[in-house]
Amino acid sequence: MESITKSLAKFITNTSSQTIPLNVINYTKTLTFDAIGTLVAATHPKVTSGKLITEFVESQGGVNEASIIGKKIKVGIVNAVLVNSTLGYACDMEPHHPEAILHPIAVVFPTSLSICEAYNLKGYDLLIATALGCEIIYRVSMSMDPKKLYELGFHPSAICGTFGAVASAAYLLNVNTKQTIKALGLAALQTSGLMAWEDDPKEDARPFQMGIAARNGVTATLLAKNNFGGPDRIFDGGHNVFKAFSRSYSTKPMIDKLGLSWDGVMKLAIKPYSCVSFLHPALDALDKLLLENNLKSTDIDKIILSFPSSGSHCIDNNPLKSHCAQYILPVFAVQGKLEFLDLFEDHRKNNPEISRLSNSTIVVPDHNKLEKLFPKFYACEVTLKLKNGKQFSKSSKIARGYPESPLTEDEIITKFNNLVKSVLNKKECDKLFEISRNIADASNVNNLVNLLSNINLDR
Repeated sequence: MESITKSLAKFITNTSSQTIPLNVINYTKTLTFDAIGTLVAATHPKVTSGKLITEFVESQGGVNEASIIGKKIKVGIVNAVLVNSTLGYACDMEPHHPEAILHPIAVVFPTSLSICEAYNLKGYDLLIATALGCEIIYRVSMSMDPKKLYELGFHPSAICGTFGAVASAAYLLNVNTKQTIKALGLAALQTSGLMAWEDDPKEDARPFQMGIAARNGVTATLLAKNNFGGPDRIFDGGHNVFKAFSRSYSTKPMIDKLGLSWDGVMKLAIKPYSCVSFLHPALDALDKLLLENNLKSTDIDKIILSFPSSGSHCIDNNPLKSHCAQYILPVFAVQGKLEFLDLFEDHRKNNPEISRLSNSTIVVPDHNKLEKLFPKFYACEVTLKLKNGKQFSKSSKIARGYPESPLTEDEIITKFNNLVKSVLNKKECDKLFEISRNIADASNVNNLVNLLSNINLDR
């Protein structure tokens, strides 16, 4: 029987416009359109992670191969993907995979974009590489068991994202099967990603996880392309990556229906809210409770969120505003909306009503009904206890934006426009919209990259 490592490498190197289904490409167009909006928003001056990682990379010098989003400079590909993939997750509003607990687009789209720019590749290549990377990340995560990765303190997006970056890079760089096997092995040697980023309230370390996944995956691929040696049984051998990172793994998802099923792409969700995806069903439930009962935040005495015990630690008084139920739910209740800039200014310090509700919001870990659904569903129950003694509750498990409950095209376009207008003028927004919607037909990605790298943040 052929090894899993070789089977995966062959799948990567044999993928082409003829083998990838059209519906996968079509959905990838939508996903990349959404990703571009989040990348542009991440260049906003209040989003410090992009600014600081850019300054670091710029200070290192090097060859001029690929552009940094938000700044008119070029650096080496490895450093470019470090910056751009960090930006990809900075606003916490990029497409995500609920079941596999992943942010694959944040890793592989900026990676693919930088390589396409450096090697003058087509827009259609950009889409194929992005889809391929997402599929590989998903399969590795499902094999490792993302729930167990969380329990061990590992971030699935970072651990598994490194292999997705290899897939995207190997496809675009025309790396052969033998070299791809080595690249996957070299990627595993560099793979990292601790959930310790939850202790950084600046929200810089959080998106850095995607940057290092992209950087390490591209580094591994470039080394392998140059015939650098590496492990050739990373998914099969004695010291394989599954044993290193998981205590409950199954290799079946790695190759089951490989090339036939593209759940790593087709089950990606598009976020309507800028925060950790664990809180999206809760926000939907909260929104419905407020509307159905004609409530204002001032009517509420206490907010109670019941959430699966395996994920509750991630949202219960987390130092990160993006991951803190005691911040996100009150902000939405008071403002009636949640925007990406809310993650970078603590409204608890300047809004007494948000501060009051924050102190009155609790997370209750559920060990039974909700826990059994996690992580396939981030099922929850939101209860509002009112000042007049009344109480209302609502359960939710499928959030808006999931494939089962997709955003409409108008909602996706509105989201895009709201994000990009935070840093671009009307003319630039319109131009970016047109280029982004038609990227599949572009002979290269130069027009897109030129817009993304020439954002004037001083106006």
